Amino acid sequence: MIYDLAILGGGPAGVAAGVYAARKQLSTVFITKNWEGQSTVSEGIENWIGEVKISGLELSQKLEKHLKAYAGEIVHIHEGESVTAVKQENEKLFTITTDKDSYQAKTILLTTGSHRRKLEITGAAEYDNKGLTYCASCDGPLYSGQDVAVIGGGNAAFEAAAQLAAYCRSVTLLNRSANFRADPGTIETVSQNPKVHVVTMAVPKEVKGGKFVTNLIYTDTEKNQEVDLPVTGIFVEIGSLPNTSFLGNLVKLDPYNHVVTDARTQRTSLSGIWAAGDITDGLYHQNNIAAGDAVKAVEDIYLFLRAK
Repeated sequence: MIYDLAILGGGPAGVAAGVYAARKQLSTVFITKNWEGQSTVSEGIENWIGEVKISGLELSQKLEKHLKAYAGEIVHIHEGESVTAVKQENEKLFTITTDKDSYQAKTILLTTGSHRRKLEITGAAEYDNKGLTYCASCDGPLYSGQDVAVIGGGNAAFEAAAQLAAYCRSVTLLNRSANFRADPGTIETVSQNPKVHVVTMAVPKEVKGGKFVTNLIYTDTEKNQEVDLPVTGIFVEIGSLPNTSFLGNLVKLDPYNHVVTDARTQRTSLSGIWAAGDITDGLYHQNNIAAGDAVKAVEDIYLFLRAK
């Protein structure tokens, strides 16, 4: 069978696209390893529109239920499969290969997302989601009135620090070198916040605690000494890696391997392929934005297929 559309990925972007594809009666193959986006680890998401507060796990379950309610005979869902390759057969046909099967479609929407670069120090894995988190926008409000730390030196780290300063008692931003990757204007603005303390030459060494995080140990490489920082929350912002390895050179990627897209339509450099969500080079990556961009993509895909 040759499908109108292949949706690769089962997070908020993929599910939003699947629902719209079903409503537009586009024969679709929906391929996902699981229904877990990056926010699944969050105990409380407060910025998903329509929900005052929802856990990441509950959100993923609702997304799955929503798509399956609309899928019918038009969207064929294949769970537990990982895409290993995508090949263009001709101008109107693509072959998608997974670890279990292969499928053909006229168009493709890439929504495979990204994964957070993990903090690999003693105690980090043990306290993951127990005071150590990778999503300030998801979990930040849970630490209202507390002392927290942000690890990283890019725009995401400084933006997380600014957001946390709105409700935390203090925010210590740790950067392992004397130089930051963030924009100068962002650095200046955030550093001037009286609640934010920026520390350079600080290399994280160990996360400590009881049931939850209580301390972060880091090495001051300038003074060559260890520092024990009492915090109840640690927000890791050391970058994310887009899940694009299966694409090879099929579409244009930016220097960080995000798929380059046209922000108006979500089209990629190759006709017939669109992308949405964290896999893209979009300026902002959040659940709501991913879902909206996916809907935008399906609208354009529909016109591409039906209005030629």
